Amino acid sequence: MLQVRPMFIHKLNDLAIARLVASLAFSTLAVISPVFLPFRPTVWANTESYTSEIETLQQSNQHWIQVDLSRQRLIAWEGNTPVYAVVVSTGKPETPTLTGVFTVQYKFQTARMQGDDYDVPDVPFTMYYDGNYAIHGAYWHHNFGTPVSHGCVNVAVDHAEWLFNWSAVGTPVIVHN
Repeated sequence: MLQVRPMFIHKLNDLAIARLVASLAFSTLAVISPVFLPFRPTVWANTESYTSEIETLQQSNQHWIQVDLSRQRLIAWEGNTPVYAVVVSTGKPETPTLTGVFTVQYKFQTARMQGDDYDVPDVPFTMYYDGNYAIHGAYWHHNFGTPVSHGCVNVAVDHAEWLFNWSAVGTPVIVHN
């Protein structure tokens, strides 16, 4: 069986980093504070808070994750250095992925995910960052680059494993359009 692999950038070289950074554009967003389950986050209308969070993370050596919904891309950062980038699948229009600033709350090697119209066992490398929203491996489709999820950030399993091992509970997750 032919396996279709998503396009991705791994172990970025200097030229790839320069192109990646040049292509990044942070849009105006409502900012959401880190969530502490089971409570929902507080929404701020202040764009400066979002910009300030990005600047603070870029001036640190901290690991953080950026999810660009409009480009269907996830970038893992160490401070201001992008270290890993992959094509993802986020929420469909009727089940969108929330935008804002979150933190990884829980990590599970595998998790069962259920909703009104789905029941998926053994979801690999699951990192919950807001309630039932997570970054996780998706073995049931190969439509990366297209919004197909119920709001989660779907990643090819091998890339989800890398992200899972690289991140920790508390890792910031910034999701924007």
